[in-house]
Amino acid sequence: MKHRKRVLVCVTQQKSCERLIEFGRNLVNSDKDELHVIHVVKENWKYFGQLEEKDALDYLFEVSKEHNAMLSVFKAKDIEKALSDFAEKHKITDIVMGESLERNEQQNMINRLQDQTELKVRFLVVPVQFDEENEIMVFENVMSR
Repeated sequence: MKHRKRVLVCVTQQKSCERLIEFGRNLVNSDKDELHVIHVVKENWKYFGQLEEKDALDYLFEVSKEHNAMLSVFKAKDIEKALSDFAEKHKITDIVMGESLERNEQQNMINRLQDQTELKVRFLVVPVQFDEENEIMVFENVMSR
């Protein structure tokens, strides 16, 4: 029996997040698979920074809806823990993130989330300039409880 895929796409306030959602949608193979889109910000921060909150939320909702994704938007004190907890709760199999331009490992969200996540999950990192020539970075997180 084939296992269901549960894909989590982590997005930020940038309108370019559509490419990540599209990438995540391409990982979903059947109606039984799930596609989740999540945006988490620190408590006391605006959800979408400089963008008009309503416009940005409407945009993210519409893009998620177009790709049959379930959208979650919330605030948390610890973003990595919130993402990790969400992944565990929903039994996520694949996490899609955009490439971090932060070269310092401690400042790199991808590294911090991998360290925080205890679930066996595959991380797929989509390059900033994604096309057929740029390869997706795939990391297997082999930690398990």
